[in-house]
Amino acid sequence: MTVIGEALIDMVQLDAPGDYRARPGGSPFNVAVGLARLGHRTALMARLADNTFGRMLRTHAAAEGVDLTYAPAAAEPTTLAVVSMDAAGRASYDFYLDGTADWQWTEAETALVPRDTAVLHFGSVASWTSPAAERIHSAVRRLRAEGTALISYDPNVRPALLGDPERGRRAVEGSVGTAHLVKASREDVEWLYPDTPIERIAAHWLELGALLVVITDGPDGAHAFHARAGSLSRPGRKVAVVDTVGAGDAFTAGLLGALARHGLHIPQKLAAADPGVLRIAVDDAVLVSALTCERLGADPPTALPRPHLDARAPLTATDLVFPGDTDRAGTRSPAPEPVRSVRS
Repeated sequence: MTVIGEALIDMVQLDAPGDYRARPGGSPFNVAVGLARLGHRTALMARLADNTFGRMLRTHAAAEGVDLTYAPAAAEPTTLAVVSMDAAGRASYDFYLDGTADWQWTEAETALVPRDTAVLHFGSVASWTSPAAERIHSAVRRLRAEGTALISYDPNVRPALLGDPERGRRAVEGSVGTAHLVKASREDVEWLYPDTPIERIAAHWLELGALLVVITDGPDGAHAFHARAGSLSRPGRKVAVVDTVGAGDAFTAGLLGALARHGLHIPQKLAAADPGVLRIAVDDAVLVSALTCERLGADPPTALPRPHLDARAPLTATDLVFPGDTDRAGTRSPAPEPVRSVRS
């Protein structure tokens, strides 16, 4: 799979007031790491600065096995996001992005999208911040027109940066129209379309060209809307929430990974998807996201090999482990073999 967008540093609030920890982040970066940990061959297209934070991002991605061949070296500094938590562990963000690396894409850089990619995921701030947005959209439209890759999109709405819902709707709907799969949170869609039921929003996005729309609903799980198979809702999972940083990105990685395991990374096959398979895919995504909420920052789980099972078998908590989680790892059964037949 190929992921294009921003890679930034999250300054995550710790227990003591004014005490923060620098963590690699940015929605596209988190999705790429999540996919790699789930065993999928993943390339990240992000502009990485030649400074301390840029080197931190590059080192972290490389250590996760993410392919950085298509990640340009940037002269501009790294974007920062200061993350604050409320009492329920919900995150809010203050961005420092003027003149930073993530928005300065050139046409030559975005033209580097691997031609053999099976899935292209894009979204978040880079998808609606100029001049990055225009360059990224051009690459996405070209790949969608070729019809060989599944296009995935997550708006990852940031109201403070978008300004107002009308501007947000224009930006988001332009991207929805280029994607086969759109994932958003209830908070995203309620800000974009005030007082509008999520069913109407999903129907509108399907009319714009999406094949599958998935709207996450925090502890209440997620709702999927398919152009042919109709709608379904899946429950959330009870977890001890540390924070929600990266939870939506972990969900995206879990969803894309599940669709790939079921062969639905081909647009024509996603269009004809069986409701039962979609239920499994959403359940997998809910599980991966829920476990991520038990960790500080964007730290999704890693899938263990499970050669004794069909690759399409649903994930369970015993199939997923965190680095250094030796107590639980010994009791877990292996997870799916990586998807290696295509650049997944």
